[in-house]
Amino acid sequence: MRILLRLLPNLPEDVAVTLVDKVPYHCLKTEYYALAAGTTSDQHVRVPFPTHPQLSHVFAEITEIDLENKTIHLKEQDPIMYDELVIGLGCEDKYHGVPGAAEYTHSIQSIEKARNTYQCLNNMPAGSTVGIVGAGLSGIELASELRESRPDLKVKLFDRGPRILSTFPERLSNYVQNWFTEHGVEVINGANVTKVEPNTLYNHDEKIACDAIVWTAGIQANRLVRQLDVEKDASGRVKLTQYHNIPNNEHVYVVGDCASLPYAPSAQLAEEQAEQIVQVLLKRWKNEPLPEKMPEIKLKGILGSLGKKEGFGFLAERAITGRVARFLKSGVLWLYKYHNG
Repeated sequence: MRILLRLLPNLPEDVAVTLVDKVPYHCLKTEYYALAAGTTSDQHVRVPFPTHPQLSHVFAEITEIDLENKTIHLKEQDPIMYDELVIGLGCEDKYHGVPGAAEYTHSIQSIEKARNTYQCLNNMPAGSTVGIVGAGLSGIELASELRESRPDLKVKLFDRGPRILSTFPERLSNYVQNWFTEHGVEVINGANVTKVEPNTLYNHDEKIACDAIVWTAGIQANRLVRQLDVEKDASGRVKLTQYHNIPNNEHVYVVGDCASLPYAPSAQLAEEQAEQIVQVLLKRWKNEPLPEKMPEIKLKGILGSLGKKEGFGFLAERAITGRVARFLKSGVLWLYKYHNG
């Protein structure tokens, strides 16, 4: 979306862009936790794709990316040929080899999966227990939003670290931990989920009954990207040149969660990367020299929500908490939703 936003107003007359997606709208993935919890509508997490005379849309599932023949193969549709390709397929759940995790847990990694998780969580009877495996940003936001949506449920949040948000300042950890304590969410620190069975997970081999289990314990690059015959890192993300293209192939760029970068994957990182990809594309099309060194990507920090009224963040090496953090996150979302297409 950021590439289209910057590229379309500056598109050379002889360039046509094809956007391929399996659903006919852009999805606000950072809000899937609220969709799953039932505090946000499906329509709220959808954004129309941009329109432009030189932009066409193809709504189909991609089955294979053939780099050698410059072809995108689609399910039940004709393949698409390309001259330049930008891959932004995002991520999938990573189950770390835990038996039963893929089969017996719910997910919020796609809009379809988030919808299914919503159906499960919001059809549960009062007093049911929900286990959330993984206390990163997604797990924390899902747990807090579910507490507001369904205060009648018992929520258990399994955190691998010694304290919640253990890589951030202790003040931030204590704030989030206290919020969970005050709102009746049980945080289980030092967790190690070794196996999942129907309605049951094993923490350090201790059997814990749950009426539903949601997996938010890690991500990996999209399956189609992991299958590419290119150099990748341990998470299956593609290693790139400083110009964000595959080494020895300046016609294929990778943006977002599929790209191997020295930062944790995030929407903010993908947007900063996209800004640079547009500059590289325009210079190459004009046969202009590329800069010897691309500017360093600088991230502004993180923002997370604790329900609809409180939040937390780490910006400019400073921890922020409470209503201000939640207000900032809402503002960022508003800007993204209404000024990104």
